[in-house]
Amino acid sequence: MIASDVQLGEGVEIRHPDLVNLYGCDIGDGTKLGTFVEVQKEVQVGRRCKISSHTFICSGVTIEDEVFIGHGVMFTNDLYPRATTAGGRPQTGCDWAQIPTRVRAGASIGSNATILAGVTIGERALIGAGAVVTRDVAPDAIVTGVPARVVGDPRDEARDRATGDGD
Repeated sequence: MIASDVQLGEGVEIRHPDLVNLYGCDIGDGTKLGTFVEVQKEVQVGRRCKISSHTFICSGVTIEDEVFIGHGVMFTNDLYPRATTAGGRPQTGCDWAQIPTRVRAGASIGSNATILAGVTIGERALIGAGAVVTRDVAPDAIVTGVPARVVGDPRDEARDRATGDGD
């Protein structure tokens, strides 16, 4: 379902419009969305992004231009979620504060990664498949694991390829 309040930029490609759930979000020009993607209200997705199937992007997430998001990536927007209040009644939107998350331009997030609320993923950072990101990731960092830890810098790999030193 694509709700009437969704803003789609020019050339947005949605493989199966009947198999996505988009509401109250802005999707930038040239972005591609896979099957079974949900993008909630108050989400901004930049231009020329690729969001793979089975990904969930909750309210409060901002994704800048040219970001790759793998299959089954999950974002959160509440560090202490509860079904009910201390008094036992079901929680509503008034009972918690949404914590914003930002993915900077050119970053890549591997399949099945989980991004906790409140983090910023830096420009061109690489998040490994299955990583759980619990804190900010510096620009150009490669992080993997649970919790995600820095394991490298993609600029080193590019330099090695250019000079032949990586063999």
